[in-house]
Amino acid sequence: MNKYLLLTPGPLSTSDTVKSAMLADWCTWDEDYNQGVVQNIRRRLVELATTAVGYTSVLMQGSGTASVEAVLGSALGETDKLLIINNGAYGARLLEIARYLKLRHRVIELGETARPEAAQVENRLRQDPDISHVAMVHCETTTGMLNPVEAIAGVVTRYEKCFIVDAMSSFGGIPMDVADLGIDFLISSANKCIQGVPGFGFVIAKRRRMEPIAGRARSLSLDLYAQWKCMEDHRGKWRFTSPTHVVRAFYQALEELDREGGIGARHKRYKSNQKRLVEGMRELGFTPLLNERWHSPIITSFLSPKHPDYSFKQFYASLKSRGFVIYPGKVSDADCFRIGNIGEVYADDIERLLKAIAQSRFWLTSCSEVASQPA
Repeated sequence: MNKYLLLTPGPLSTSDTVKSAMLADWCTWDEDYNQGVVQNIRRRLVELATTAVGYTSVLMQGSGTASVEAVLGSALGETDKLLIINNGAYGARLLEIARYLKLRHRVIELGETARPEAAQVENRLRQDPDISHVAMVHCETTTGMLNPVEAIAGVVTRYEKCFIVDAMSSFGGIPMDVADLGIDFLISSANKCIQGVPGFGFVIAKRRRMEPIAGRARSLSLDLYAQWKCMEDHRGKWRFTSPTHVVRAFYQALEELDREGGIGARHKRYKSNQKRLVEGMRELGFTPLLNERWHSPIITSFLSPKHPDYSFKQFYASLKSRGFVIYPGKVSDADCFRIGNIGEVYADDIERLLKAIAQSRFWLTSCSEVASQPA
């Protein structure tokens, strides 16, 4: 067993009870599993997403990216056209999937540290009426930026386009109502803010958007409609082998989300973690990469110290030896690193992390250099 806390945007540190839930074996044909666990999860995901009627959910084996590809590859027909909003690695992944699948598409390229604006989306929709779908990432963990999904949702709804939101690292940790936002397909993953373990993703969708996509899929195993139809008709049965242990752990994670007080309470904890993290890092001389108004409560990027003795590899190893694992930077034109604060992470953990950073080997020689970096 490892002895460190994962300060990453998922996989993340989970509770002992979530891990323990994987110790029992389950049969994929058994009603206790399909009806008692899978169908329960499907219902509760919709309840977390909205109080409105007309929504459904479907679980998909694989990584979060597999679920994103299942939506793009199933929701768009041959004559449809996708507008992609790209301001980070996961917006770029939407674009990469569109290219692989040979989807008709256009893209708004913003760079990794710029925030999308509703006016930019409206201009594209006005210029190109062939656009039928709009896709964006809610929390871009490349930098930690929380994109303005509410403002963009208003434009997409007004132009009556299908709205696809990659809420991989935000759903379950940031309050939102998919019906109020007019989201047609929301995609997330088991190992993010609901605090399960990796192995499947899920899609929450308008029912009226699911029926017309029958037969559109460009992949057998990533056929979103076929998976949904099987679960609908066979009361939770998966088309192919279900990741049973992971699904049962997710059921337990949902129970623990409820006990914490729901998404609102979890968001409050994450937000408090992130606020204290930024305050403490500033006290130690570090500068966040982004304007703090754009920060998500999920993960934060910090500029690396400008000192010849600093290397991320050594910094990482030093913190790992003290019980913490952080993330390298993912921004192409900035030297930075990232610290997440979701999962089983609490105020005391952030204080212990800040103490560990202050004690790390490079610190004494680089403190003055870090403090001199521009804001």
